[in-house]
Amino acid sequence: MSIKVLIVDDSAVVREVLTQILGQATDLEILDSCPDPIFAQKKMETVWPDVIVLDIEMPRMDGLTFLRKIMAERPTPVVICSSLTEKGTATALDAMSAGAVAIITKPTYKLKNFLEESTVEIVQEIRAAAAARMEKLKKSTSGGNASLRPVPQKFTADVMLAPPSGKEVFHTTDRIIALGTSTGGTQALEYLLPKLPTTIPSIVVVQHMPEQFTASFAKRLDRLCRVEVKEAQNGDRLIPGVVLIAPGGKHLTIRRNGSQFDAGVKEGPLVSRHRPSVDVLFRSVAVNAGRNALGVIMTGMGDDGARGMREMYDAGSRTIAQDEESCVVFGMPKEAIAFGGVHEVMSLDAIITTLSAMRT
Repeated sequence: MSIKVLIVDDSAVVREVLTQILGQATDLEILDSCPDPIFAQKKMETVWPDVIVLDIEMPRMDGLTFLRKIMAERPTPVVICSSLTEKGTATALDAMSAGAVAIITKPTYKLKNFLEESTVEIVQEIRAAAAARMEKLKKSTSGGNASLRPVPQKFTADVMLAPPSGKEVFHTTDRIIALGTSTGGTQALEYLLPKLPTTIPSIVVVQHMPEQFTASFAKRLDRLCRVEVKEAQNGDRLIPGVVLIAPGGKHLTIRRNGSQFDAGVKEGPLVSRHRPSVDVLFRSVAVNAGRNALGVIMTGMGDDGARGMREMYDAGSRTIAQDEESCVVFGMPKEAIAFGGVHEVMSLDAIITTLSAMRT
């Protein structure tokens, strides 16, 4: 059964190119491409899409207003297709908070080339959005195709750092919480992090998100939370009550510095088709922290983090997966469980309770 997609964007170029590239995927059906939400509403009176690809700044009605109307009337997976201006970034994050499931960034120049080169990523985002359980997304906010160009080679964390040696990691009083998430994760983090006390151990987070958005996302979370939240910078010390968000477009690792830990922010290839990659973060935690760490894998599409969580498990870390009932997309936790690296499966609320009980 095909995924019915509605494109809403005031750019004729975007509408034309998206229609062409999405039409290559046999599991996607383009219902229409509309220049603004008013036209889209008329189309949706006769047929309702499975996924909406939505611009932010449009005439007659902006995308954020339209998104809120959709979520109030009939919650539907929405993928934001936004330009990279500072204003657009803030508004796109508002859209994620309002219920959008993903962001596709589009540049202000060479737009056609960008969209064509990003075919696989865009199709994957739409497929992930179609799998989202919107009733869970709403609560938290109060398959391959040969016709497409080849999928990039799927690297493992080996391209970034050596696997764990199997030797016992020196025990220290410093503790670490490593958290990985993707689709539905922005809303889950906005639900989870504000509930945590300042006494909590240091938290390092990989959220799959474009590089232009992570700094703004961290600032947004910082305003909501008692703990301090910031985008990670190379050399940041991991200290209690501070949450470090992996910068988009770079990998985040943790490093041992004497009896303490600090952050490593690195360039590198996509790992598990992501940068930042949960597998890279989790492996670094397994290598450098072992039983001093707790790993949590949450809502998201795909298998990024499954191997890294197994490495943490084998290194003596406690590991937790979010349960299917509370996930927007159960892909990442499901794969981690299947890989044999999960000690406990918990609801999002139970994860909050468990983390809040931890002390440095």
